[in-house]
Amino acid sequence: MRILMAECMQEISSFNPLPSQYENFVVERETAFVRRPNINTAIVGALDVFDDHGGINVVPTISARAGSAGILSAEGWQRLSAEWLASVTAVAPNTVDGIYVSLHGAMGAIGEADPEGYLLEKVRAHFGPAVPIVISLDLHGILTERMLRQINGLAIYHTYPHIDFADTGRRAARLLLDIITRGLRPVIARVKVPLLARGDECITKTGWFGDVIGDARLLEQAGRALAAGVMIGNPFTDAPELCTQAVVVVEKNSDVATQEATHLANAMWAGRHRLIGKLVPVEKAVALAKTFRGTVVFTDAADATSSGASGDSNVLIRALKEGGYLGSVLAQIVDAEAAAKAYTAGVGATISTTLGGRLDPARFVPLSVTAVVESLSRGRSRLETMGMPLDAGPTAVLTFDNFTVVVMSRTVSLFDRAMYYPNGLDPVDFDLVIVKSPHTEYHMYDQWVAKNFNVDAPGATSANLPTLGHRLCARPMFPLEPQAEFFAMPEVYGSS
Repeated sequence: MRILMAECMQEISSFNPLPSQYENFVVERETAFVRRPNINTAIVGALDVFDDHGGINVVPTISARAGSAGILSAEGWQRLSAEWLASVTAVAPNTVDGIYVSLHGAMGAIGEADPEGYLLEKVRAHFGPAVPIVISLDLHGILTERMLRQINGLAIYHTYPHIDFADTGRRAARLLLDIITRGLRPVIARVKVPLLARGDECITKTGWFGDVIGDARLLEQAGRALAAGVMIGNPFTDAPELCTQAVVVVEKNSDVATQEATHLANAMWAGRHRLIGKLVPVEKAVALAKTFRGTVVFTDAADATSSGASGDSNVLIRALKEGGYLGSVLAQIVDAEAAAKAYTAGVGATISTTLGGRLDPARFVPLSVTAVVESLSRGRSRLETMGMPLDAGPTAVLTFDNFTVVVMSRTVSLFDRAMYYPNGLDPVDFDLVIVKSPHTEYHMYDQWVAKNFNVDAPGATSANLPTLGHRLCARPMFPLEPQAEFFAMPEVYGSS
């Protein structure tokens, strides 16, 4: 049995003014991208299943992965899509028994609002209708009609913060093998819900969303569904089909699929008022932080690089400075010019520079500081959860007043502590830590900090969704329009 594997993953914020480019992607071809032992990714999970099954020849083609950023430029998309499709379609149509594609689902490019749908459409056209295609998706992805018309099945992340990357790949691989070996004819039902979900109730371990996902997992475990999940989409990827979607895959029986997808969709709608981010005004958060003993976290979800923001917000640093906060503060910021100035000056030097406001100047004003260069590094690390490499480029640790700031040259995901530790910094040693992510795994901060304030700062990934300015997604949409209504209208794809 021959299984073709490919991957294309990026999540974008349409509200980040700086487009991403082809150079944002790490592109690996053929066997290079399947040599990832001990890394928590969907590709590795799928390979585990294929290896255990025996008698399977994997046909690796291409992987293209990029960190979250602004919308992909037209030139970048043209080059990336051409290379990706050339690699996949170099495989002859009649030489593979199945196809597994690892996707994120929240890509966006200038001139192409549905990159994943485009790629899948071309793959289906090349390999024909008889070869089964199964995909895996982030629950923050946007599943489109064009995607659904090309595939035979899918697996969706069940956790947020995400820890089940490899497990999702395993579920996708098992489904693909079942389709091939058992001759299954899956039906995919989805129900779209006019809801953009944010906030603590999206945490699957403790929130309302997790309760609904629990119902989806029961469907899989009880054998009522081949796959089931709920995609809440990425509210920052403004696209025509952005919304929440309940998705159920069953064998042939469309009635069961639509019934269960409708149940999941109704549950999400019932909890819509809980699925709104609870934000604290900046000035209030600063005032309250002064009253706590023990480490306090300021969650700056509005500048979450893992959601596609620029990472150059200095709003909270400025607010703490001007608000007279005297405790020790640990922060991160993306500012290539400041990092370069620190490199030129060297460790121990005192420099005058500005921090932030270079990438998203409409939202952030550069902050002038006189700082000591405490250390310099190459900005290399690995994500705590996945083990995937990070490369923030030349990185400097600057100190001024009561602030310690890690200044990076490039945006990388900051949903853990991976960029603090390699630079000799431990959040437990500080009175206040700024985290540029909507959520982190519980043990990283929430388990031990005195308080975590989700601060209502400006940014390209603000949980204050009505402030962002959506133009493309369907309306009315809750909470952009609080009066939005929901009527379940199941859609069915595949055999019936």
